[in-house]
Amino acid sequence: MSVQTVAVLGAGTMGRGIAVVSVMGGLHTVLQDPSAAALEAAAARVSAALEAGSASGAVEGTVAVAARERLQLVKSLDEAVKDADLVIEAVPEDIRLKTEIFMRLDQVAKPDAVLATNTSSLSITEMAAVTKRAASVVGMHFFNPVWKMKLLEVVRGLETSDATIAIAIDAGKRMGKECVVVRESPGFVTTRINAMIGNEAFYMLQEGVASARDIDKALKLGLNHPMGPFELGDLVGLDVRLAILKHLHRTLGDKFRPCPLLEQYVAAGRLGRKSGRGVYEYPAT
Repeated sequence: MSVQTVAVLGAGTMGRGIAVVSVMGGLHTVLQDPSAAALEAAAARVSAALEAGSASGAVEGTVAVAARERLQLVKSLDEAVKDADLVIEAVPEDIRLKTEIFMRLDQVAKPDAVLATNTSSLSITEMAAVTKRAASVVGMHFFNPVWKMKLLEVVRGLETSDATIAIAIDAGKRMGKECVVVRESPGFVTTRINAMIGNEAFYMLQEGVASARDIDKALKLGLNHPMGPFELGDLVGLDVRLAILKHLHRTLGDKFRPCPLLEQYVAAGRLGRKSGRGVYEYPAT
């Protein structure tokens, strides 16, 4: 099956980013969210990303206009997925919420549609198990900001078919991504390693080994990381990072025990860029 229509569920940071690369890949894209305000904000962000690409010369103006015209915004999940060849769920990292959505998708999506989740650490198999089409359920883990980051982790659940993996890879390539195939495991590849690096950075900060800025600088200049662990944590959200660490701690053991300082930051509402303050402070926009 060649994917022509994509439904993206959730108009948050990841959902709207996936929508950008999907329309840029020539795919008719339906972005769904029950919140009209979220859809309005997402539409503005998608347009801004396409305009920025056009202004920088990375995207021709006519291409950007055509891409924006391929985007449809809807509030109804049923309406969003009814004609979709590929559904990409991009809601918050809550397994109960995700399994509820997959139960619904199994009822309303086309019989041959591929159902994907953008989870960064949760079980594909667990989501697939609530459907009658486990072979058609796959992980498609995009990275933030989606229109800049080249990697797509395609995650195979216990019963994901080779045909489903091939469809996910083809769609990812059309969205401009380099794909790696990962067998389901807590945290997959990148989240597992990033969580450990970020957690260890917090332990170092807690112990007074170095300042946050110097730890970030050391990893960028000494290990050639594009962002330091605190910069990345603030971008992703420290609450998200903490939730991932708790999941990895439960599933993989004490080496992923969250640093107490990270837990304090989250308890204090210091969540990163989205709250205006995390490890660093950010001006209001």
